[in-house]
Amino acid sequence: MSIVRRLFNFHGGVKPDSRKLDSTTTPIAQTPLPARLTVPLGQSVGESALALVQPGQRVLKGERIGAADGNVSSAVHAPTSGTVLAVGMGLMAHPSGLPAPAVIIEPDGEDAWAPLERVNVRGTPADELRDILRDAGIVGLGGAVFPSHLKLKPGKSGQTRTLVLNGAECEPYITCDDMLMRERADGIVRGASLMADAMNAGEVLVGIEDNKPQAIESMRTAASAAGDERIRVVPVPTRYPAGGAKQLTYVLTGIQVPHGRRSTDYGVQCFNVGTAWSIHQALDLGQPLISRIVTVAGNVDAPRNYEVLLGTPMCDVVRLSGPRPDTNRYIMGGPMMGLQMPSFDVPVTKATNAILAGSPMLFPPSLPEQPCIRCGECARACPAQLQPFELYWFSRAKNLGKAQEYMLFDCIECGCCAYVCPSHIPLVDYYRFAKSEIWAHEREKNTADAARVRFEFRNFRQERETEEKAARLAAKAAETRAKLDQGNTSDTESTGTATTQAGEDPKKALIAAAMARAKAQKAEAQPKNTDHLSSDVEAEITAIENRRARIAADNGEAPTPSPISSNPAPLPADTSPDTSVDTPPTDTAPR
Repeated sequence: MSIVRRLFNFHGGVKPDSRKLDSTTTPIAQTPLPARLTVPLGQSVGESALALVQPGQRVLKGERIGAADGNVSSAVHAPTSGTVLAVGMGLMAHPSGLPAPAVIIEPDGEDAWAPLERVNVRGTPADELRDILRDAGIVGLGGAVFPSHLKLKPGKSGQTRTLVLNGAECEPYITCDDMLMRERADGIVRGASLMADAMNAGEVLVGIEDNKPQAIESMRTAASAAGDERIRVVPVPTRYPAGGAKQLTYVLTGIQVPHGRRSTDYGVQCFNVGTAWSIHQALDLGQPLISRIVTVAGNVDAPRNYEVLLGTPMCDVVRLSGPRPDTNRYIMGGPMMGLQMPSFDVPVTKATNAILAGSPMLFPPSLPEQPCIRCGECARACPAQLQPFELYWFSRAKNLGKAQEYMLFDCIECGCCAYVCPSHIPLVDYYRFAKSEIWAHEREKNTADAARVRFEFRNFRQERETEEKAARLAAKAAETRAKLDQGNTSDTESTGTATTQAGEDPKKALIAAAMARAKAQKAEAQPKNTDHLSSDVEAEITAIENRRARIAADNGEAPTPSPISSNPAPLPADTSPDTSVDTPPTDTAPR
């Protein structure tokens, strides 16, 4: 739509040389299948995907090889058919050079698709549509790679007033969105309509920098043909970083999103035009996100845009444009916000919008850093309206608390401050360092807090178990005392021990009861070697027991029963004690 709309000017910004013309003279080309694909499992903000395949397994194009792990995550799919060689760690497109989980696939050359299921958009609830987009691996293709199914929620009010499509593409060299809008505007408009329906959006504003007249015309034609009156194509002034989400939102709507708030709180949400195209493919065609448009520019003979399968080595893509002999590095992204790659063969990911071939002539080494002269140029250029020189001092001194007070995390790392700094200070590097230190401290704090919680719970559990054990012992002692107090004297009568009197010490009563039980058990125990005795041995034992009985009678003690007979032999008739001193016993059996 060509309706005139009022625009707003954001603070700061710069106007570097765009250098976009060379890569827009030829249409988008398809890259050939590489010999090997290294598909990272972590291609979105949040948790990495969980591997669903094993080495040696054959996969089809579009088959899901990694499942979303949690809400803030996104699935990963096989870019082509082939065999899984390994599931492990691989070098990723990150300047740290650290490995990350990946699935390595050897293409079979057939490029055979897995069965695709188209979605009945009108008959499917919005929540199910968002789940489908999560499982299709749809993320923001503007560089942030935030899972799109989360951003498609309408917000607290249940409705999004304005949906912003970001087609500004303000950074030098990068033209992937420009060419996508020129050649595939119908799919972008269709994706915008689907997104507006899911978010109950009242209007869709497509912001495109005015240095892209062909893309503007193509999008306006597609919007008119679609007949969706909600969609308006709005040219915006060319100024870096007009492609920032907050900056473009302000230019189109006049809404400034303050620190700590989200744009959905104000009824606005922003997506990249490439994301709209991938949503159209996922819902209308059933195709997951397995490729993206990548600009190859810089120190090459033929800059161009390619549709590249995810996981393709960057060197294979750059080779199509003819890298020059003095190429010494690759930069993923543009010269302002791009990151130098640790190797030429790192894989293309969903965040790879451009690959710049660098050389000492094209990107000469930075001049030596000089002391800050507090000229304030960085503050005048900052589109986030921060004070970069103050953030620089706090970051350099590792005064991280003060850096946070000065809204360090509102910095979008656009590089405008470093671009205009007369002292050639790499300001963004200092800010990235400070952010990484804060994140590291937060991780350490969270780890320590978790350890403290575990330690406190362990102590609580031990105290609880001790109290429960003491309670059980007290209950048992109380039960024993209750039995003793009720006159339970059966055990003490059988063993000849005195019962505990009322008011006696409970400990002594417990000891006496235990001794009585022990004596009773000892009295009831029968020897194990008195079974099946001969008559002679039994007679001998009987005689011994009779003699013991007489001795006990002489001493005034109760006779002890025989261990082999419950009816011991009776005593002789004369049981009176023998008063003679030297008279030997009549029984001559050995004692």
